[in-house]
Amino acid sequence: MSQGFQIFLFFLLALSFNVTIFSQEKRPNIIYFLADDLGYGETGTYGQEKIRTPNIDALAASGMKFTQHYSAAPVCAPARYMLLTGQHAGHAYIRGNDEWNERGDVWNYTAMFKDSSLEGQRPIPAETVTLAELLKTKGYITGIFGKWGLGAPQSKGDPNNQGFDEFYGYNCQRQAHNLYPSHLWHNQTKVVLNNKLIAPHQKWDSLSNPKGSGFFEQFIQKDYAPTLIHEKALSFINNHKEESFFLYYASPLPHLPLQAPSDLVDEYRIVFGEEEPYIGDKGYFPSEYPRATYAAMITHLDQQLGELVAKLKSLGLFENTLIIFSSDNGPTYTGGVDFDFFQSSKPFENGYGRTKGFVYEGGIRVPMIANWPSKIKAGTTTNHISAFYDVLPTICDVVNIETPDEIDGLSFLPTLLGNNQPEHEFLYWEFPSYNGQQAVRKGKWKGIRKNIFEGNLNLELYNLEEDEQEHTDVSEKFPEIIALMEEIMGQQHTQALNPKFHFKELGDN
Repeated sequence: MSQGFQIFLFFLLALSFNVTIFSQEKRPNIIYFLADDLGYGETGTYGQEKIRTPNIDALAASGMKFTQHYSAAPVCAPARYMLLTGQHAGHAYIRGNDEWNERGDVWNYTAMFKDSSLEGQRPIPAETVTLAELLKTKGYITGIFGKWGLGAPQSKGDPNNQGFDEFYGYNCQRQAHNLYPSHLWHNQTKVVLNNKLIAPHQKWDSLSNPKGSGFFEQFIQKDYAPTLIHEKALSFINNHKEESFFLYYASPLPHLPLQAPSDLVDEYRIVFGEEEPYIGDKGYFPSEYPRATYAAMITHLDQQLGELVAKLKSLGLFENTLIIFSSDNGPTYTGGVDFDFFQSSKPFENGYGRTKGFVYEGGIRVPMIANWPSKIKAGTTTNHISAFYDVLPTICDVVNIETPDEIDGLSFLPTLLGNNQPEHEFLYWEFPSYNGQQAVRKGKWKGIRKNIFEGNLNLELYNLEEDEQEHTDVSEKFPEIIALMEEIMGQQHTQALNPKFHFKELGDN
């Protein structure tokens, strides 16, 4: 055998060895950790000064922080639908919260407990292609732990029928208005908890001096849903450590009501001092220490993220796991939350009309952190403009899945890897609640149309580079930009299949 042939044979063997190693390399695990109603300014890495979030901050310090990432909707269900399908609000099946009222008294918690057919939201269609279903084509084990909200138990929209191998948590977002609920769901099984059934929206009689009366004790029970959900999520990781998995961790925190572990509440009580109790006059449970409790909820969320990262590290999985952390929409404006005290939407406007439920920046601009130690450079910040519906094509790129044709998203994998990133021509929102709204983000420009159901089709226009708080409407100065925004709104809005989401003012039947 000649020396040249020996070298050639060695080269072929080495190449074969490398190809074999690459083909056997385990695909990355993917964790999407979604907070509920967490404001843009409610974590330390995004400027929060009163609430401790060391684990979220550490995730950002060792990963990438997005400063211009948006939810696809200003409330829960549509945001989650668009996240899982890659569609924006002009094309999506779910465009608002829909409690499927024609079934009966769906807000009667006692009736729901007895009859599960009253529980859950209107189901998404059986033919919906979700991110979980796409990942299963590549052999991923898929799990959702937390809040679902896209289809009642045993319906075609149930998470087990939409690509998830395991589900534990709240099927129904109405049930999630109590963090000590009567029950949760494990796949198709109703798990009754050691809690007394208390209706979250029941009206409570205010007391002249509720402090020290025992009045608040009834709202803190035994089985705290965020803890149970967290334990199941950790078990999922442990059970599938040898496989590639997708974990959708849809935490119910810090969504109201104000309920948190007492040790954390006590710590914040010392920091914040005396405060006025919240009696529950807005339909949420009362709280003796509303500021301390809200801060405790966010810190508890942070602790759970830290425990999840620690679990990955202990199993040797952290380096090969892509973690994305975000929030489904902006912070709430009700239920005892002191959004001014915490500056929840900083640097954007706080309060009703500007946060949750509205398409101003405080309602839809959300924190997002991506961490993937083997791929993402630590301590980076990007101003790439992105949205929830970009997550599906991004993860498809990560795993080498062909994306569906009917999506509106754009992969931000190039940004994660430090490469040249194609940019969106625009982002689009519509929301058939709070009098009807539309919005477009195009570069530095933000166009907003509100009160559509009152016949208003005029647009407000803001230059976000100069006016990120959206204080100065410059629509009269830039008629050509307004015309372009109107054209985009006209093109991107399609009539929803569900009449509940129709805009007659925009030409819907």
